[in-house]
Amino acid sequence: MAILRYAFFRLLTMLATLVVVSALIFVIINLPPGDYLSNQINELRATGQEAGVAKAEFLRQEYALDRPIWEQYLIWMGFSEGPQGFSGMLQGDFGWSFEFDEPVADIVGEALWLTVLVNLAAVLFVYAVALPLGVLAAAKSKTWVDYTSAFVGYLGLATPNFLLALILFYYGHKYLNLPIGGLMDPVYEGEPMSFDKMWSILVHLIIPTFVIGTSGAAGMMQRLRANMLDELAKPYVETALAKGMAPPAMLKKYPLRVAFNPFVADIGTLLPALVSGSVLVSVVLGLQTIGPVLLQALKSQDQFLAGFVLMFVALLTLFGTLISDVLLALLDPRIRFGGRAK
Repeated sequence: MAILRYAFFRLLTMLATLVVVSALIFVIINLPPGDYLSNQINELRATGQEAGVAKAEFLRQEYALDRPIWEQYLIWMGFSEGPQGFSGMLQGDFGWSFEFDEPVADIVGEALWLTVLVNLAAVLFVYAVALPLGVLAAAKSKTWVDYTSAFVGYLGLATPNFLLALILFYYGHKYLNLPIGGLMDPVYEGEPMSFDKMWSILVHLIIPTFVIGTSGAAGMMQRLRANMLDELAKPYVETALAKGMAPPAMLKKYPLRVAFNPFVADIGTLLPALVSGSVLVSVVLGLQTIGPVLLQALKSQDQFLAGFVLMFVALLTLFGTLISDVLLALLDPRIRFGGRAK
């Protein structure tokens, strides 16, 4: 029951935080002067297209863009009644994209789950690589194993993702016959899910997963190695070994459990970092994720589309933090759900 109560209160905190973050997002994307429609109106007036100006003015009124920014925010979130009634984020209406002339939900529909799939694969790659290499580097400190893993880690941190994407883009296709660009063959775009489409997605995921997850795996491996070395230098390790405990069992039972805490805590920051860090990679590899959509929306000041994508990233951040907090409380007996006992 304690964990359920803790998760419930953390969920309430997460919702309150999400409201604050939504206000910040809306203010920030409206900081540049004008918006998509006002910029379009200025261009139409400069070219003498009065009919187009009338349509753009109608859309500004229809989507409450002619109102004060605080009122626009309340209508966008669905807290206040707008020209179309209560129709905002809370009601499942994500707004209209003026750049693409479509509802935001239709534009990001497939891109959202593909983004989640790519970043989930990258997270699994990060942990699958960082955990064994970090532990091995600490256990074999100051040996060729440690130096080799450190070299690989620094190489992964120093190599820009877009450069690695370009390299694998060329050599992966040339020598391994891996598909070039995208997350599926063009014939499957817009088609319902099938075994062939899923297989195509899995094959196309190989290069993006490696590219997006490399820097995260390298950084996490270095942190885990440092934490493990700190724990291995403590007296309880020598005591356990002196009592005849086998080194592998001792390593797993004591230092790894303590050093694993930051490893788990990184879940909260890893998900949004991968999403934001994969924007340029998505453009280079032509991935059908929300990265290129966000970039285009910010460039054109398409505020409803940009606002929804940024809200999605914020939700990933808060959801990842919730998962890491619950896992930390389960893994570490020193952490209590109800706080310090009085």
